[in-house]
Amino acid sequence: MDGKIRVATLNVWGRHGDWTTRRRALRECFRSLHPDLVALQETIVDGTGDQVREIFGEDYHVLHQGRRTPVGLGCSIVSRWAPDRVEEIDLVVTGRVDAHDFPGRSTAAEFATELGPVLFVNHKPNWQVGYERERELQALEVARWIERLVEDRDDVHVVLGGDFDARPETASVRFLTGRQSLGGLSVSYQDVWEFARPGESGHTFTLDNPLIVAEADWARIPPRRIDYLMVRCDDRGPTLRIHSADRLADQLVDGTFGSDHFGVTADLGPVD
Repeated sequence: MDGKIRVATLNVWGRHGDWTTRRRALRECFRSLHPDLVALQETIVDGTGDQVREIFGEDYHVLHQGRRTPVGLGCSIVSRWAPDRVEEIDLVVTGRVDAHDFPGRSTAAEFATELGPVLFVNHKPNWQVGYERERELQALEVARWIERLVEDRDDVHVVLGGDFDARPETASVRFLTGRQSLGGLSVSYQDVWEFARPGESGHTFTLDNPLIVAEADWARIPPRRIDYLMVRCDDRGPTLRIHSADRLADQLVDGTFGSDHFGVTADLGPVD
């Protein structure tokens, strides 16, 4: 895409369900999308294989989070470019952490793109519905960390994405989108969905997806928008123009969806 980059985020859902069939759906999804940067959550890398390579092959650079659960679960970044730097931050902010299903890290990678330097941050806080305090603290830690990473640099754009496990009205998301402060800090990131699709629900975790219906526990909660892409703002607004935002992996392929989540994708370009 001339003068634009395409970014995406998706929770892969590990190897749950029929992975062989889901893998075909995800391969087709990303083959059609042609993304430049992808934040993936709940990917498994272990002695039997690498889920990300199974989806993307060898055509992309792949960065795997350094800390993973005992079964190899963690987060990954996929990119058209080799990274200039990669850093991780610890998200274990309270004692309420189960190391068996929460790696407790977020990853930032900087890339030289046609839009200039882009710091791409893959954020995955605690998932439990009653853990909003943890998600608030984790959002605060990530925001402070990003500000340190881009300190005194006016040339770098920041794209923050991931499965935040929080609806737009929650404190952690309100903080990130500039609607309130936390811990004496205020920041502002533009939610691409809110910008490009005002008034549309954009649910990414919904009973419209039969893979969630099959999970008896998750079938008890209402539809939610919990997966995000956001662009860091300067004093006037997002430093990249948001041309579009769409749900990702929300179409059946061979009778199945690729994950229990729908993802988000956006086309970003320079501000005129």
